[in-house]
This record gives sequence, structure tokens and C-alpha cells, in this order.
Amino acid sequence: MHSDRAAGSLIAALDIGGTKIAGALVDASGRLLVRALRPTPAKQDGETVMRAVGEVLGELRLDGGWRRVVAVGIGSAGPVDASRGTVSPVNVPGWRDFPLVERVARAADALPVVLTGDGVAMTAAEHWLGAARGYDNALCMVVSTGVGGGLVLGGALLPGPTGNAGHIGHISVDLDGDSCPCGSRGCVERLASGPNIVRRALENGWVPAGGAEPTAAAVAQSARSGDPVALASFDRAAQALAAGIAATATLVEVRVVVIGGGVAGAGDVLFGPLRAHLARYATLSFAAGIEVVPALLGTDAGLVGAAAAAAQVLGLAEFSPEFALEG
Repeated sequence: MHSDRAAGSLIAALDIGGTKIAGALVDASGRLLVRALRPTPAKQDGETVMRAVGEVLGELRLDGGWRRVVAVGIGSAGPVDASRGTVSPVNVPGWRDFPLVERVARAADALPVVLTGDGVAMTAAEHWLGAARGYDNALCMVVSTGVGGGLVLGGALLPGPTGNAGHIGHISVDLDGDSCPCGSRGCVERLASGPNIVRRALENGWVPAGGAEPTAAAVAQSARSGDPVALASFDRAAQALAAGIAATATLVEVRVVVIGGGVAGAGDVLFGPLRAHLARYATLSFAAGIEVVPALLGTDAGLVGAAAAAAQVLGLAEFSPEFALEG
């Protein structure tokens, strides 16, 4: 049906979160040629949210490049279930087991649609063009409002049957710790996410400097100024991340960990104690010496990664990392 689209192929990418729905046409070198954006009507019903997705797709379809699109890649806030093509984002309550793949395919000329979790999409992007490029075994993480992640093993993205593999945020690292919204206790996310860094600092008497909003960035600023409560809150987050990373490295032998998301913007306030704790947790010879580096692709990672994940799942060699290096 789409035989005229072989040369100079493009992938339509969607990055769906609780705040925004972004779309782009992505070429085989990872460039975003055309963009579209809508706010996510997260508090509205499911059909209203889907209309926003349809508007983003509609805007992309108006571009002349649409005739070269061979697939649609979606990176969505989760949980997602790629095996069923459904999404149930925690921060979009109108979508519960919502048949997103079917609905997007219907709005996109019946093109093949590949769904992954947003952490897996970020991983695909960083492996293709970012800080994990050139590594065969990597863990990539998003540390922000939540903590997500994804794995590259043997040189290939490992999304798992449902598109959630590598979701390190819900490894339990404090067996008797606080309850997590996921239903478990002491999860990495419950200790290391931005809101929980703030919560812990406030509970221990931290006050934002100059009447600023109580955000993770504000805690980081106080930590840089030597505030002991702010430093302790980041240290606890770093300890939780290190424990989760060490467990993952022991299980699957990753050689590099790439960390992105808003909390990673704290820089050495996070990365310093994280590397120190990791050296104490990852002690076996095959898990020791892991590199921990910041992500490179920023807010574009979701779109680039949605395209990269779709290309791998569908076997589109034109979009491989090797092509990007040769190009």
C-alpha cells in the first residue's frame, strides 16, 4: 500500500506525557524535520485526550513529507502494554487500557505502529545518537517526576513483551520503606524522584532560598550552597539510584548508565554521591567500574527514541545506529 515511500523514508514519532503531546517526522539520521505540539488535556476524558493526539498527527500529515512516512513510533508515559497496544498512564486518568495503537493506526493511513514506554524510548534515543552510542550494554534512566529507564543488551534495545523492560524506578531498594503508588514499598522512585527529593527536604526542615517554589532544582541550589538538609536529601536519592543500578548491573552486566530528566540537571550534587555510593554497591568484578554519565539529547529524546524503537522493532535498517555513523 505504501510502496512509494521506500526512498528517503521517515518515521512519524509521538511523545505522549501528562503535560504535552509532541510529534515529529524523523529522518534516518535522527533529525526532527517537522514538529507539532499540543498540551495534554490530562484531566479530561479519554476521547478528549485522543483528539489532541489526532490533532498532532493531523498537523504532521499536512506536511509533504508525510508521503515518505513508513511507520509511527510512540513513546508514552506508562504503564504501557505493547503486546496489546494499550496505555494506562498514571498521570492521564482518562486512559485506562486505552487502545492507543489501534486508534493511531486508524488516524495514520493504517501504517504500522510501534508502542514503547517513555523510558525505553529515551534509551533508544541515547543509544542511537546520545551518551550510550557505541555501547553494546547500557542502562538509560529518566529521573524526573518519576524514575523510568530502559536497557540495551547485546547492542539491541530490549523493550520486553509489554514495552516496559528496564523500569528501574520500581525496583525495591528499601524493603520496609514507604509505600509507593505502584503498590510496593521502598521503590527507587519513592526515594529518588524530584517530588520525593523535595518532600524529604521539607520534612527535615529545609526552606527554599528567597521564597522560591519548593522544587528539586531549588533543593539542588541549596545543596550547592552547602545546606546540610538539601545535601542529605540528594544523597539519599543518589543512594537509592546506586542500589538500583548495582542490582541491574549484577543481573545483566551493563557497562554505562546514562541519566537524564530534570533531576539530572542538578549535576555534581547528584552525580558525585551517586558515583560514590555505586562504588560501594557494585563490587563484583563484572559489575564494578560502571560509567555514569549525563544524557545528551534533552527534551528531544522522546521523539528521537520513539522513531528509533519503531525502526528496530520493524527491522528498518536505514535507521540503525550504523547508518547514523556513516551518514
